[in-house]
Amino acid sequence: MTDQLPVTHPAAQPDPAAQPGPATQPGPAVQPRAGLDGRPWRDSSLPPEQRADALIPLMSLAEKIAQLVGVWVGADASGAGVAPHQSDLASDPPEWGEVIRHGLGQLTRPFGTAPVDPVRGARSLAASQAEIVAASRFGIPAQVHEECLTGFAAWRATVYPAPLSWGATFDPDLVQEMAGRIGRSMRAAGVHQGLAPVLDVTRDYRWGRTEETIGEDPFLVGTVGAAYVRGLERAGVVATLKHFAGYSTSRGGRNLAPAQVGRRELAEVILPPFEMALRLGGARSVMNSYAEIDGVPVAADESLLTGLLRDEWGFTGTVVADYFAVRFLETLHGVAAGAPDAARLALTAGIDVELPTVDTFGPELVAAVRAGAVDEALIDRALRRVLIQKIELGLLDDGWQPLPAQVEQVRLDDERSRDVALRLARECVVLLHNPAELLPLTVHQRIALVGPVADDPMAMLGCYSFPLHVGVHHPDHETGVEIESLRAGLERLFPKLSYAPGCAVTGDDTAGIAAAVAAASAADVCVLAVGDRAGLFGRGTSGEGCDAVDLRLPGVQAELVRAVLDTGTPVVLVLLTGRPYALGAEYDRAAAVVQAFFPGQRGARALAEVLAGLVNPSGRLPVSVPRDAGGLPGTYLGPALTHRSEVSSVDPTPAFPFGHGLSYTTFEWSGAAVSGAVARPDAPAPWAVDGEVTVEITVHNTGSRAGTEVVQLYLHDPVAQTTRPRVRLVGYARVPLAAGEAARVSLTVPADLTSFPGRHGRRIVEPGDVELRFGRSSAEPVATLPLRLVGAERETGPHRRLEPSVRVEPAGTRPHAAEEG
Repeated sequence: MTDQLPVTHPAAQPDPAAQPGPATQPGPAVQPRAGLDGRPWRDSSLPPEQRADALIPLMSLAEKIAQLVGVWVGADASGAGVAPHQSDLASDPPEWGEVIRHGLGQLTRPFGTAPVDPVRGARSLAASQAEIVAASRFGIPAQVHEECLTGFAAWRATVYPAPLSWGATFDPDLVQEMAGRIGRSMRAAGVHQGLAPVLDVTRDYRWGRTEETIGEDPFLVGTVGAAYVRGLERAGVVATLKHFAGYSTSRGGRNLAPAQVGRRELAEVILPPFEMALRLGGARSVMNSYAEIDGVPVAADESLLTGLLRDEWGFTGTVVADYFAVRFLETLHGVAAGAPDAARLALTAGIDVELPTVDTFGPELVAAVRAGAVDEALIDRALRRVLIQKIELGLLDDGWQPLPAQVEQVRLDDERSRDVALRLARECVVLLHNPAELLPLTVHQRIALVGPVADDPMAMLGCYSFPLHVGVHHPDHETGVEIESLRAGLERLFPKLSYAPGCAVTGDDTAGIAAAVAAASAADVCVLAVGDRAGLFGRGTSGEGCDAVDLRLPGVQAELVRAVLDTGTPVVLVLLTGRPYALGAEYDRAAAVVQAFFPGQRGARALAEVLAGLVNPSGRLPVSVPRDAGGLPGTYLGPALTHRSEVSSVDPTPAFPFGHGLSYTTFEWSGAAVSGAVARPDAPAPWAVDGEVTVEITVHNTGSRAGTEVVQLYLHDPVAQTTRPRVRLVGYARVPLAAGEAARVSLTVPADLTSFPGRHGRRIVEPGDVELRFGRSSAEPVATLPLRLVGAERETGPHRRLEPSVRVEPAGTRPHAAEEG
């Protein structure tokens, strides 16, 4: 194989089976540059829309539909693969030459289906692209997509923390940096589209995919998700928003179950992150949700996929089907009478591309269009979007080459990427409980390390990481990246370390608990590591298809926790999980509690550094931690009736609220004020319904070491047309401070952030009294600023402002605690 594979552009020859259909009208006349031989679609000086419009009338129906499908090379129909209903794949797929005879829209997961050496994989992909180009009349390459939720889902690629850990950092800038690293590695290998981020707002922690969500608050999910999108898109990779919409509201927390969501909750909680990622991030693709909302499957919901997404929000990119979602309209939802009918419903709703492989958008759809059962205009509409995106990616440019430049230098797990993974892991660790300041540990202490996830490197990874998503099906291959266990991380720092697993993550074997109790009893401190093992479709305790019936720790881990706590040895409870778990009084009995949500391949080092005090924890909870296993739903976003009351014996108050997190230093907050407002105790400060207000607070590090405080701003609306959440997040800022240092934090909040769907369903800014509350968490306000929205009720549109502007400036210093007095 040569270093540069030739790309051929065969002259358009008549094909009796592939003749242009009469339904397409030619676009506006275009004048291609000289030397392009009448191929204006290859002229990069023309707008993408003109280039697509010049090509579509020349394409046959078979060629058009071929651009609307993916092909999953290497996947099998055994049902033991990496996707739900993979057994729905044809058991005898057509020959490669037949598949690409009319062109091909997408190649599905050439790196993410089996372990492939990155350089060899890039060369193999380039060879496939050369064959696709040579086989089709117009020489159009396939768009290549991969999963990239915890990094490029490829062998030997860096594995970053799971999305719930992104939320715990409250650090969009670092998430954007991570996504940029992911995107550049994908482009270097020849991949164009990433199936991430997941923007579902978690509503029921029993749902196995909670680990894939960024959190339970739409503003946090939206700002962090938009940052991920910016990083990926600026690296030249199309970001795909998942799963639009309602997927996380399933009944009982079950995967792929009907959504239990009203239109108001949909508008206020579920949809805003998608809108933010489109407007603030620039995402160019959206993937439909498997959900059905009020009896209408999203894959067939024109009001969502076209009316809202395109007509109201102005989205112009592609909508790709979640894997097998079009066929599900027939087989799972029962709203289609067969494959052509399912394809018609999906195309009408607004789906442009069927993934993962040719199914309903195949020969039967060609026949249905020719028979008049499906309007060819639907094909042309989807095709135009697909071609415009390929043009934007440079795939139709004259001289495009399939082999990435400097392919021999493709490295998917370099030192810079591992550094980003480590910084994210350090920031995502949340110190929940440390009343006696047992943490940080000291090197002289005798430490017993106990627990089923303590010596398991895979306990650091989420279900969409390559080692757990794909690698587990290939046990003869090495992992491909270096992943330490917590035990290995601690052994480097603490020489007096003993270890006993106690029990497994799952199962009912309690035989090992006695040894764990003995180890804890003989130690000065016990680090007890419990939690999940991520997997897919029942192969784990967290992850896609691994839903829980309640929020008790899996297996007999709760028994292990109780037994170790009963020893009287101080216990540091370390939770390595994909969801929050309810441990009730055991949280109070532990001397310290540390939470990490699958912190990635460098997570063990980060956790060890936090426990040793080498890193000051700065993570904050992106989800509430419930106290009782049955206290659901448990998210903080709810009106007064969802909180504790005297008319029910159930107390849903969480053990630790959204936004909670402790530090090894102390912070003092002072001087909260509305900027420019004259203090009047008898009246709130005015805030125009079409204006903005700036609120400020000073944060001092009053401790003896550097640390980072996370300033959170919440809105409280005491009286409104509809019931409102008691508080909801509208802004935040990470504030790193040296010992004794202070900073003034200012947030300029547009009145649009107070808007909500009013009684008649329209989003409004309502005049009246509100409060902006600075808080250390959703349940710990530090300062309350009363304001009055003044003016007439104002309806907001799709161009409303979605986030505040934030400034953090030095505010002088003051002596730290060791110097005071």
